[in-house]
Amino acid sequence: MVFSLRHDDPSLALATDLYELTMAKAYWANGMTDREAEFHMFYRRNPFNGGFVVFAGLATLIDILQEFRFSAQDLSYLATLKDRVGNPLFEEEFLRYLAALEFNCDLLAMPEGTVVFPNEPLLRVRGPIVQAQLLETIVLNVLNFQSLVATKAARICQVAAGDPVIDFGLRRAQGLDGGLSASRACYVGGCVGTSNVLAGKLLGIPVMGTHAHSWVMAFDSELEAFRAFARTMPDNCVFLVDTYGSLQGVRNAIEVARELQAGGHKPIGVRLDSGDLAYFAKAARRMLDEAGLQEMVVMASNELDEYVMRSLKLQGAPIGAWGVGTKLVTAQDDPALSGVYKLTAIRDGNGWEYKLKLSDQKAKISIPGVLQVYRCIDRQGTFEADAILDIGERPEEVAMIVDPNDNTNVKRVDNMASKEPLLVEVFRGGTLVYDPPGLAAIRARVGAQLALVDGSHKRLENPHIYPVGLSPHLNALRDRMIRQARGVQPMPE
Repeated sequence: MVFSLRHDDPSLALATDLYELTMAKAYWANGMTDREAEFHMFYRRNPFNGGFVVFAGLATLIDILQEFRFSAQDLSYLATLKDRVGNPLFEEEFLRYLAALEFNCDLLAMPEGTVVFPNEPLLRVRGPIVQAQLLETIVLNVLNFQSLVATKAARICQVAAGDPVIDFGLRRAQGLDGGLSASRACYVGGCVGTSNVLAGKLLGIPVMGTHAHSWVMAFDSELEAFRAFARTMPDNCVFLVDTYGSLQGVRNAIEVARELQAGGHKPIGVRLDSGDLAYFAKAARRMLDEAGLQEMVVMASNELDEYVMRSLKLQGAPIGAWGVGTKLVTAQDDPALSGVYKLTAIRDGNGWEYKLKLSDQKAKISIPGVLQVYRCIDRQGTFEADAILDIGERPEEVAMIVDPNDNTNVKRVDNMASKEPLLVEVFRGGTLVYDPPGLAAIRARVGAQLALVDGSHKRLENPHIYPVGLSPHLNALRDRMIRQARGVQPMPE
């Protein structure tokens, strides 16, 4: 049987790791299914050695959670699984419990398109521990990948400096599902369109593209190929000029472009896909201008990323549009966002009992509590720092924050113009209470957010670290829990 994305069961409940289900069974067997728990999703380091991440994928996650259930087909499959001695891995009574399971958690998240930073909660889930646990894999799968690609797109569009960037990556994407998610994230991150027609159909992203080298090779001459395409698509002509030789290709494109103009049409441009792009772009621009075709754009493709594009810009290459594929949709050279999903509190009869994941690496010690993030904004409107507070703390009373990885690194936040909460309510008791904005609005939010981030944090190399810190109360609580977990007596007063 060949795997296909097309099937008759829309359930995605089994898009999870097996250990989520074995833990669910263990919670059930130990009478813990309704124990209320709090989980937070965050990431530990910025990808691409950069200074920020664009939070993306929330609307996709919302769609999945609205349909979260175990279907009859899911349960039939689970009934076939055996343990190592041949017994059913999941007994019938537990499968009946899963059949009746309905998503009724609370979920808070940062709005999609928010610029975010390491260690701060991007999403918070509260609900019965079985349900909250079962969400871990799908939350991380959706948000890690889309945030990674959206960040790569934002970096590339930052270098493009207003030039249109088009996602050309479907043929090199990580599968059809990865390609669709990548195209969505590219648009969120700033791309103006995509070559991915399925993304256009399903997501409303503008689709763009003209012809390939095979079109030119199918004719006896390049000039004949350009003319045939122009007759067919007279108002959608970007001529790919490097099938045989870039400069001769530009000459042939100019001849056909003049014929299109004589017929009342407006050719769009030429595309360079190989060779010395800086040299050929300058030559093509000069040739087009001398032919009176100043409105035609010189477009470039061919293994582009933010570093190649920056180099071309510095060389003065007159490239007006960029088709970026492989290195964008596969997020080279950083294959994954380091997002994790950690239990931070369990409610008992006396209230919340905070939980801490300990590690020999300070960076991997979790932050306990029921948390909110406040963005500290200075009097010029610039993002100055993010403060992580425990539930019940008042942001106006927090005068400084402490780096969770270095207690000696503190920042004052008592002179800010405002401190805005970032986690907003999305689901309440499993009911959607948030109106997700459309893709165009999310994309606009990314641009608006990045405009308020100081340029030092947006450098491609060696960006200045954006301050994210714990309130003194939360930092002291965490330190105390670390000492208790390690059996270390508190320091004398």
